[in-house]
Amino acid sequence: MKVLHVTPHLGGGVGKAHAALQSALPKQAEQTFCLLEEPRDRRYADLIAADGARVITADLDEIAELAGDADIVQFEFWNHPRLFECLARCDFPPMRSVFWSHISGLAGPVIQPALIEQASRFVFTTEASRAGRSVAALSREARDKIGVINSGFGFSDVSQSAPRRDRPPSIAYLGTVDFIKMHPGFFDAIDALEGDIRVCVWGHADPLGAVTERARAMRHPERIHFGGQTAEPAAALAAADIFFYPLQRDHYGTAENALVEAMSLRLAPVVLDNPAEMGIVRHGETGLVARSIEDCAALLQKLLASPELRRKIGQNAARHVAEVLTPAHSAQAFMNLWEELLRESPKRCNFQRAIGETPTDWFLATRCLPGERWQPAELDRERASKGMLAHFLSAFPADASLSRLAGRQGG
Repeated sequence: MKVLHVTPHLGGGVGKAHAALQSALPKQAEQTFCLLEEPRDRRYADLIAADGARVITADLDEIAELAGDADIVQFEFWNHPRLFECLARCDFPPMRSVFWSHISGLAGPVIQPALIEQASRFVFTTEASRAGRSVAALSREARDKIGVINSGFGFSDVSQSAPRRDRPPSIAYLGTVDFIKMHPGFFDAIDALEGDIRVCVWGHADPLGAVTERARAMRHPERIHFGGQTAEPAAALAAADIFFYPLQRDHYGTAENALVEAMSLRLAPVVLDNPAEMGIVRHGETGLVARSIEDCAALLQKLLASPELRRKIGQNAARHVAEVLTPAHSAQAFMNLWEELLRESPKRCNFQRAIGETPTDWFLATRCLPGERWQPAELDRERASKGMLAHFLSAFPADASLSRLAGRQGG
């Protein structure tokens, strides 16, 4: 079984997911990963290659040729401008196509319903995505193409050390340290706590940015320690007892690797009741789910006051991850999907019809559904995020309509 993966890169979450899956997949799956841009970080690409897959950077003609030789063509899908260029401009032969979506489609970025209809199968990484507007716009037949395969896995080598009783419990956050994803009420909740509070925030934080500014403005700024980016998340979280992970209501995440990893280390999580997090955490069993930032503070205080509750929830969380959120489960799900798809004939896909012909079309395809009009609000926020307008402009700097869209030219 020859599986061709087309992906902008193998960094971050998608690279980590495939590095874990590669060792769990049977060798009958012969995998080639075609990268659409030269990798800046080869860590996961090298791990995947060392485990037997072929990893190359290819142009559109090469990808079309490889697709013709593959049994399955799987697109690692998110709102990356190079992926949209590939979908619209590559001369693909008839093929069996799978999209594994690394965005939820619940808020921005949008997933065009016509793209789901063109694919042979469309796979989300969270059940929450089934409630998205894109899915609601589909016919019943098109909805039958949709599946869910998890991409967030815990640590397999987890220490069984005893609970730490020689110090007050501590709180950790690990992930995007930017209010484009992190909830700005994070520091309000920490400020509202009573007692000896220690919080470590892991991830790159702009020293002049809104997050650090908000932390400095706290009544108790001494409670926060910014640990910076870490290549060893397990070690970073090892000293913590509680994982506080409140995210923006319209955040773009799906499988939430950091949350699953923290749960595998027996940290008791506190999250907001966003769809993606509720798909991972069961309130009162594998974590605590809050309705508001004020509720977060109350639940954190409850955990801080009860070693037994922290222990019970942490153990339940780790057991759930070890039983359900594993590479072996996802690898078997992909094998079942691919083998099912092999019983179908290849078909020609017209992705351009779904997303348009130009970079401006592609960008707008990530911002609004058919019949909607994009409102260029909060551009400063958008410029801070991958897949947004500034990212498309950097990929296609000569595109005049994109520049006009950004207000760089008149008219």
